[in-house]
Amino acid sequence: MSFDVRNSVNSAILSGVMGVQKASDGIAGTSISIAQQQASLRSTSELLSDVATQQLGGVSKLLPSGGDSMTSNLLSLVNNLNNAQASTKVVDVANDTVGRIINELA
Repeated sequence: MSFDVRNSVNSAILSGVMGVQKASDGIAGTSISIAQQQASLRSTSELLSDVATQQLGGVSKLLPSGGDSMTSNLLSLVNNLNNAQASTKVVDVANDTVGRIINELA
């Protein structure tokens, strides 16, 4: 009984490559989001206005109203990096497996 490893190896390589691509897309999207946040920082006059408002008691207007988007963007980057590393490992293992098969057949 022989076992055809071509489909399994092809599937592993395809899965790894798709995982790397998905992680890369996630990293790019999150990086764009972080860049857009940095580009929309407040001007000096807006900052001074907000400080004056805070001094007058309007603290609640200056506090973030939801989750910290910078933190969640950075966590997303770390998550996508981990996914890319795992997918790269899948491709490496499949590559090593193909190399061993070729060596045994040669």
